[in-house]
Amino acid sequence: MRALIMAGGTGSRLNMGEKPLVTLCGKPMISHVIEAFTGAGMEVIVVASPRTPMTRNWCRAQGIPCYTASGDGYIADVIEAALGLEEDQPFFTCVADLPCLDADLVGDIYAAYGASGLPALSTWVPLTLCMQYDCRTRYILKDGETDICPAGINILHGGRITEEQAERRLTIGDRRLVFNINTRDELAMARKHLCPEPASGRT
Repeated sequence: MRALIMAGGTGSRLNMGEKPLVTLCGKPMISHVIEAFTGAGMEVIVVASPRTPMTRNWCRAQGIPCYTASGDGYIADVIEAALGLEEDQPFFTCVADLPCLDADLVGDIYAAYGASGLPALSTWVPLTLCMQYDCRTRYILKDGETDICPAGINILHGGRITEEQAERRLTIGDRRLVFNINTRDELAMARKHLCPEPASGRT
C-alpha cells in the first residue's frame, strides 16, 4: 500500500523553518515518519507544496518520490495528489510531523483497516492522553462516552477520493500518536520520548 506523507504546510506556529525538516534525534522529523511506513512495507510518496521547497530538495537528494500539490489545504492536497498519482486503491495519508510513529503502529492500523471491510479508516487518540502530555488539539469528537482527537494518520480509497467514504473509526491509546508537533513545547516532549539520553549538543 502507498503512503502519502503530507508535507506542504509552513509550520508557522513552530517557527523553525519548514517543519518536516526540523531536526529530531539527529535527522529531519519527516525521516522518522518515512521510516515508520517503509519499515511496515509501505511505498512512500511525500506530498509537498510551493511553501516547502527545501523539503522537495531534501526528497530529491534522498531519492524519495515527491509530488508537488498546490498547497490549498490538507484535504485539497490529499485529493489533488490522489488524482494526480492516479490512485485507485486504498492508501495511507499521514502528517509529516508525527515523528514518534513506528512501524508496528502502522502495521496495527493497516490490520484494523483490513478487518473493517470499509473503504476508509481514521485513527484517533483519547483526549485524556493528549491532556496528559499537554498537547494542543483544535478538534475533539465524542465517540460514545470518550472524547477523542485525530492522530493525523488515515486510510482512504483512491477510487472514491471525490466521494464521502464510510470509515472505521479506530481509537488507539498510545502516546506515540500524541506527539503531533505544532509548538516548541510539543517538540521538546517528542525529543524526550525519542532521545532519552542526555542532550549535550544533540538536537
